Amino acid sequence: MWSGADALIRQGLQFCISIALARLLAPEAFGTIALLYLFVGIAGLFVDGGLSSALIQRPATTRLEESTVFWFNLSAGAGAGLLLSAASPLIAHFFGVPLLQPLACIMGLNLFIGAFGSVHMSLLTKVLNFRTQMKIGLVASTVSGVAAIVVAWLGAGVWALAFQLLISTTITSLLLWVWHAWRPLRAFDPQALRTLWRFGGFFVLSVAVDIAYTQIYTLVIGKLYGTRDLGFYFRATSTQQNAANLLSGVLNRVAFPLFSSAAADKELLRRSVRKALTAAMILNLPIMFGIVVTADPLVIALFGEKWRPSVPILQILALGGSLWPLHVINLNVLLAQGHSNLLFRVEIVKKALGFSVLICASLFGLVAIAWSQVAFGLAAFFINAHYTSVLLGYGAARQIRDVAPYLAVAGVMAILVWLVGSAIRLGPLAVLAIQVSIGATFYCTACKWLRLRAFQDLLTTFKASAWPKDPEAGQA
Repeated sequence: MWSGADALIRQGLQFCISIALARLLAPEAFGTIALLYLFVGIAGLFVDGGLSSALIQRPATTRLEESTVFWFNLSAGAGAGLLLSAASPLIAHFFGVPLLQPLACIMGLNLFIGAFGSVHMSLLTKVLNFRTQMKIGLVASTVSGVAAIVVAWLGAGVWALAFQLLISTTITSLLLWVWHAWRPLRAFDPQALRTLWRFGGFFVLSVAVDIAYTQIYTLVIGKLYGTRDLGFYFRATSTQQNAANLLSGVLNRVAFPLFSSAAADKELLRRSVRKALTAAMILNLPIMFGIVVTADPLVIALFGEKWRPSVPILQILALGGSLWPLHVINLNVLLAQGHSNLLFRVEIVKKALGFSVLICASLFGLVAIAWSQVAFGLAAFFINAHYTSVLLGYGAARQIRDVAPYLAVAGVMAILVWLVGSAIRLGPLAVLAIQVSIGATFYCTACKWLRLRAFQDLLTTFKASAWPKDPEAGQA
């Protein structure tokens, strides 16, 4: 519940801030900063080297091991920041956007500052202390968002987005040190680094491949179509991911440590995976299907008429995003059981397929690129689920059967919401409010009337967490 509250507050604040910034800034500003996300994502990943995830995966770690990871991250952060700054002239020249050179230097500084808090965050996640993370996220998102809006209002353009990232990272790292008692030893153990790298090395390579695929569209669109079209695609992607990441952020942070603790008991892990999967899908399906049928009033009401070209892209990406929790959960099964090397091989196969589809689709425009992500996501689900079947006997067929009732209810809800939107003639905000109200009411009523198990479990979990019977239950 605390992880969900953290994700809800953080994503909610960022979404509100993005609405204000979208109205203050041109699409080109978002497209310009998006050009750096591929380089920053890869560099930021190698700052950590997967070692923080290795700390979470291991049942017990020593302070020396934790300190070793801290000093490695700090050194790698400095190196990655300097490397990104050195490469900034080449990046700016490749895209033909001179402003990318100073922006890349700012992003390099952001990497170094973020390294200060990576171990603290991992240790909080390891013990499922999401309450502290929620407080930190609330302060960092609020302060950085307000600062970005003020700077954008003063006419700073794309610099408002860069300063938002830098301020958020600085506040997060600072508060992690203030609100968490852990401090590194003045020691470094190469043997501990090698031990953790056995898991973290393959993990970081797997995530690097994933980041390269998910962000390569920025390079392709930015190079072929320019920053304006990239801005439209980025707006559609960020809007869809604001909703998807609300669930996947909770799943990634909670499922990994919990699945790791149950890794030795295959039956317990299978039940945990099934419960997590249905609980996530019962929330994700109506959100994604709802975005598909409300995309037009959603974009116009929140971001303004100038963002209308992003509507069809948002609808397609939301359709593909309906499967996102399945990817997260299936991959966490591999990680929890220590199969980071297998995860890396799986990612190589999937992303090779994804790259091929993306390159072909890029010849036919932005809509084709969006459809290529949907097709790839469907293929990737069956690949991921295959290994869950091998390890736990819970493959794609059983997973689809478990979520089929929720898929059917969400599909009927989407048709109803679309018919309502087509029938009424009001302003976009009024249409959106009516569609959301009717959709949410129908979906919850149908789930309760059909006595769907995951819906009942979610209600029970929420009631138990919101109104515990005693202080110990609340702490648990």
